[in-house]
Amino acid sequence: MYPTPVDAYGRYEPITLKNIREHPGFRRLPESLQHELEVVAQVLPFRTNPYVLNELVDWDRAPEDPIFQLVFPQREMLDPETYARVEAALRGGDRDVLLEEVWRARHAMNPHPAGQLTHNVPELDGQKLAGLQHKYAETVLFFPAGGQTCHAYCTYCFRWAQFVGDRELKFESSQVDELVRYLRAHPEVTDVLVTGGDPMVMKAKLLERYLLPLLEVETLRNIRIGSKSLAYWPMRFTTDADAAEVLRLFERVVASGKQLAFMAHFSHPRELETDQLEKAVRNLLATGALVRTQAPLIRHVNDDADVWAEKWRRETRLGLVPYYMFVERDTGPKRYFEVPLAAAQRIFADAYRQVSGLARTVRGPSMSAFPGKVRVVGTAEVAGEKVFVLEFLQARDPAWVGRPFFAKFSEEATWLDELEPALGEKRFFFEA
Repeated sequence: MYPTPVDAYGRYEPITLKNIREHPGFRRLPESLQHELEVVAQVLPFRTNPYVLNELVDWDRAPEDPIFQLVFPQREMLDPETYARVEAALRGGDRDVLLEEVWRARHAMNPHPAGQLTHNVPELDGQKLAGLQHKYAETVLFFPAGGQTCHAYCTYCFRWAQFVGDRELKFESSQVDELVRYLRAHPEVTDVLVTGGDPMVMKAKLLERYLLPLLEVETLRNIRIGSKSLAYWPMRFTTDADAAEVLRLFERVVASGKQLAFMAHFSHPRELETDQLEKAVRNLLATGALVRTQAPLIRHVNDDADVWAEKWRRETRLGLVPYYMFVERDTGPKRYFEVPLAAAQRIFADAYRQVSGLARTVRGPSMSAFPGKVRVVGTAEVAGEKVFVLEFLQARDPAWVGRPFFAKFSEEATWLDELEPALGEKRFFFEA
């Protein structure tokens, strides 16, 4: 059913700081830009591959090109003082001094937002389960140790701390048996999201070792895989040596009666234009998997209603289901990418109006904040006051879901903790 592997881009090979200067497009950039990348990439992870650089980046538009912005760290992602300290340490050549400056910079960037390590890690028999998160009642996140890297890194990624080689910042698990025991002890959990990093960097045999035990958990209904592989390395589903094996594994999951939901990350419509992508989508859909799409709203990359409308139209044409527009999370280089909530809601609404009902499955703009996923529904005037209308799409307390609430309108606020209660309230209902 699936094609015999043939050379496309050949075997996956990453491009990092060690070999990026060999790429002809990169060599076209001014030396000053090349140097800035090297400085910032000491702090924030940089990794890409020939497919992204050759098929997606428009080198004639670099560095303003949206895909270039998506994968290449920029000087403004560090505040001027931090950049100067890291640059001086790099020029000085003392490795210990450089590592100290890098450590300071990373730990100042809120590497684990929304209580990922402090409140989301569950326990079983009195022991914390490393590599698991359980924030919402029906969904558990699992971070397989073999999937904690990606085919290329997004500069906005809120899980950047997974990729910088710091064991203190990383969380992962190789114990799928612990996950299964936890699921059996918590029958309210219907969904497992296998995430990372990107689980699709794993070979088929390793992915199978993590997925097949989940098929034996009767109370589990949905297995989700969060992945950017369709956008960054579609050959994973076409010409990789074990591509057919991966697709057969997905068929096996679907045949078991579980829904396999492939949560695909597409940040820009250009990622949906290549022949390689279309072939990969056809193969993936043929397994019976459902492919939902999501991405954050990112300044310099996709902060334009027409871009989102085109992205949703292309996704729908390919048989994909638009799912979420997220607000850039409060971690890493957020200040470089953030879009005010008022502008985000206008962009979402303007894009939403341009597409047919088939694409209006999408929800947003949504903040994945500490209390839960908060959607900015819109603005209104209530009792003479202009307010944001918000609601929880997911919450730590399920009773909060779907309950509308109001915040004072602001053109500048970019996150939940920058909003103030409206209509004379002293605090929001979900605050202690």
